[in-house]
Amino acid sequence: MEDFKARFIANFITDERWRYFTEGLGTTYIVSFFAVIVGVVIGVLIAVVRSSADKLERPPLVVKILNAVCKLYLTVIRGTPAMIQLLIMYYIVFGSVDVSKRLVAILTFGINSGAYVAEIFRSGIMSVDQGQFEAGRSLGLTYVQTMWHIIIPQALKNVLPALGNEFITLLKETSICGYIALTDVTHGANTVRSQTYDPYMPLFAAALIYLVSVSFLSALMERLERRLRVNER
Repeated sequence: MEDFKARFIANFITDERWRYFTEGLGTTYIVSFFAVIVGVVIGVLIAVVRSSADKLERPPLVVKILNAVCKLYLTVIRGTPAMIQLLIMYYIVFGSVDVSKRLVAILTFGINSGAYVAEIFRSGIMSVDQGQFEAGRSLGLTYVQTMWHIIIPQALKNVLPALGNEFITLLKETSICGYIALTDVTHGANTVRSQTYDPYMPLFAAALIYLVSVSFLSALMERLERRLRVNER
């Protein structure tokens, strides 16, 4: 017990090492939150383009070009590791610019998540009955209005579980922020470990923080799913 107390004090109390975890947790939440927003915006736009190219019998030339660009984006992003994308964004894209590391992380994870969100939303849009789209057009709505007011809300209900899993994955993926010297939870734990030469407490503390965060997010998504099911009745 005395040994545990001494190690606890050394890892968290001495030199206020707990601040590495609180600062890292703040970074993890900020990067995850804004990356989700970026990813959803990119994902929805790409999903609309891709599903339009699939649904329309004779898609316009603009849609065909946009669809080809979207396919290229999906191939590149899903075919390369997030860590490599983060390093390219930091050392090459913004290599000659003095930019916030948090912004680099947000853009990288947002662009990465957007590729997966796009396919999730596309499957949701394609699962909506074609009659819903025709009903919207018969009411005088434009293609964009029909998508925004009728198709996408129904698609969102269908893909919410998969979308929740993507958000959880994104939260855990931020653990690679340390590769650009951005202090997230994992980087904070590694900093403490390097100072105390004790890997157990800081790494288990980081694991516990991720576990609690993911559990909270999972419970939140389950509650949202139940509320949507109740509203359907």
